[in-house]
Formats: sequence, C-alpha cells, structure tokens
Amino acid sequence: MRQRKAKNMEERMAALSHYMVEEPFEKKGKWKGLFEQPDELYLELGCGKGQFLTKQARLQEKAGYIGIEGQDSVLLRALEKTVEAEIANIRFVHLFVRDIRELFADGELDGIYLNFSDPWPKKRHAKRRLTYGEALIRYRQVLKPEGFIAVKTDNDGLFDFTLEEIGRTGLEILEMTRDLHSSRFSARQVTTEYEERFRAAGKPIHYVKVK
Repeated sequence: MRQRKAKNMEERMAALSHYMVEEPFEKKGKWKGLFEQPDELYLELGCGKGQFLTKQARLQEKAGYIGIEGQDSVLLRALEKTVEAEIANIRFVHLFVRDIRELFADGELDGIYLNFSDPWPKKRHAKRRLTYGEALIRYRQVLKPEGFIAVKTDNDGLFDFTLEEIGRTGLEILEMTRDLHSSRFSARQVTTEYEERFRAAGKPIHYVKVK
C-alpha cells in the first residue's frame, strides 16, 4: 500500500538524522561501532512504523538493532517513535535492499527479522519476495553460525512459499506454527502494528524461525 506523504518530511527527517545511517554500504563489517559495546547485533528488514523494533530494543538494551525501511513516510514514523521512547540502541537505514551482502559482512549479524513482508502475490514476482530461496541463502551468509531468521506473516500463500524455499535451501526449522498466538511460542513474541490488527480481527499469524 502506498503511504501518504507526511507533511514537512525533509525537515522532520533532518531533525532525527542522528538515528540515521547515511552511508550504510561503508558500514559493512563495522555496524557494531555504531553502538556502545553491543553484545549482539540484529536487523529488522522492512521495519515499518517501528513498533516491533522499539519494543525489542527496549527488551535487549545491550544489543544493537538496525531497522531498514524503503518508504520514507513509514520510516519517519519509526524514527519519531524511537525518539519518543528515548531508545538509544537503534539505528535506521532508508533503503530498498537488493543484496544483503552488500551491507553486512559474513557472520556479522545475530538475527534477522522479516515481519509481514510484501507477499508479491503474482508468480512472476517470486524473486522479489524477501523469503525467496537465494535471499535466504544470503541472509544465512551474513549471520553467525548460531544466528537465526524469524518470519511472521498473515499471508497463507507467502508462508507456504517460505516453507518451500526453506526446504529447498536446506535451512533448519527451529520453530514453526500457523497460529502463533495460540501456540507455545506466543508468550515471548513482540508484536507489530499489523500483527495486533490482524490478531484483533481473529486472523491467525504464521511464524517460522530457522537457522
């Protein structure tokens, strides 16, 4: 869904520039240097309005969190939410990612979150999905050996596709459910804006975590 342009976008973004990484490709292998001695480093690819990221970062204050978002009006809301919550261990990148390996070195990340990614429902667009097999392999490359990829979606087709791609690429499933909030994994989940909306409507959330 195309987001409505926020008022005074450039001025508001400039005021929050201390949370932004302006030259992200130059940070490859050096991301931990943006934080004060972080124990771990996590990425949310497509961080949306920032609810998940700000909650997760507050729970793990000794970890560094990076949120990447391509839509500027959505990213602005995430930035403002971070400032309002006075959270120091998040940095944001305004970018549509083509190859995660251009940004991160091998083994640099402890975990990657893919929350409610665009399903790209048309078959000819399969390679654009963030859980396309070759993308999963690239994520695995920039993760530590014990690192994980966690996926949440309400879209049945995308979830089925994701499971197929996980099987095709040989990744190991650590956790999986087609109804997250009725499962044993629910208690330790941090929710997104979309997730709360879907849950309130009675729509099941699909979840899988792999390494």
